[in-house]
Amino acid sequence: MVICRNNERKAELHDTFIDSSGYAHNTMAKDYLFKVLVVGDSAVGKTSFVHRYTNDSFSKHYKSTVGVDFALKILEWSDTETVRLQLWDIAGQERFTSMTRLYYKDAGACIVMFDVTDATTFHNCLKWKHDLDSKVSLRDGSPVPCILLANKCDLSEWAITRNEIDDLSKANHFVGWIETSVKENKNVAQAMSVLVECLMSKSSLETPIQSQGDYIELKNMPTNEKHWNSGCC
Repeated sequence: MVICRNNERKAELHDTFIDSSGYAHNTMAKDYLFKVLVVGDSAVGKTSFVHRYTNDSFSKHYKSTVGVDFALKILEWSDTETVRLQLWDIAGQERFTSMTRLYYKDAGACIVMFDVTDATTFHNCLKWKHDLDSKVSLRDGSPVPCILLANKCDLSEWAITRNEIDDLSKANHFVGWIETSVKENKNVAQAMSVLVECLMSKSSLETPIQSQGDYIELKNMPTNEKHWNSGCC
C-alpha cells in the first residue's frame, strides 16, 4: 500500500499504477512496434547499415545476406513512448523471387538504399519501390512510407548527381532522401529518426511536416538531436 503524504506525491502517482509487488507502472506509457524493411541491390551496405544502427559497429567483412536477416532497435522516444523497430534486412537478389511478398507483409516503413558510386544500384531503387508498392500497403490503402538512402557518400567518385537523386525521389513518392556513410557513421541514426518521425505521425494521424520527396538536410544538425523538420509521409 502506498500512502500519499502530500499533494505533490499525489500528482506524481496520478498516472501511476502500483502492482501487488509494489512496483510502479506509468499508465500513460505507450509502446510502439514497427516493422521496417531494408532493401536495395547487393553490396550497397544494407547489412552494414543495420549493424551500425543497432550495435554501433562496422566491419568490411560482412557476408552477403541470404534471404532475410533481422535486428531489433529499442528507442526511448519520449518520457512516455518507447519505439521498437524490427529491421528486416532483405538480400539484394530477393526482388526477383516470390518470397518478397511474405517478407513485406505488415511492414510499416521501408529503407531503399543504393551505392552512390554505382549507377545501376541507383536506377534499381525504382524497381525495388515498384515491387514494394505492388505487394504491400498500409491499412488505409496508402503506400508504405519509404526513405531513399544514398550510401557511401564519403567516396569522391559519385556515379550520379544529387539532382538525379532528387528527381527520382520526388517522382516516385519517397518521403525524402539522405546522404549516408555507414563506414563513417554519417547520418545513420539521423536518417532513422526521420523515418520514425514519419511512422509516429502516421500513428497519431498528424499532418505531414513537408511535402514528399524533399532532400533532408542533416549536415548542420546536432548528432544527438531526436526531432527536426523533415520530409514525411
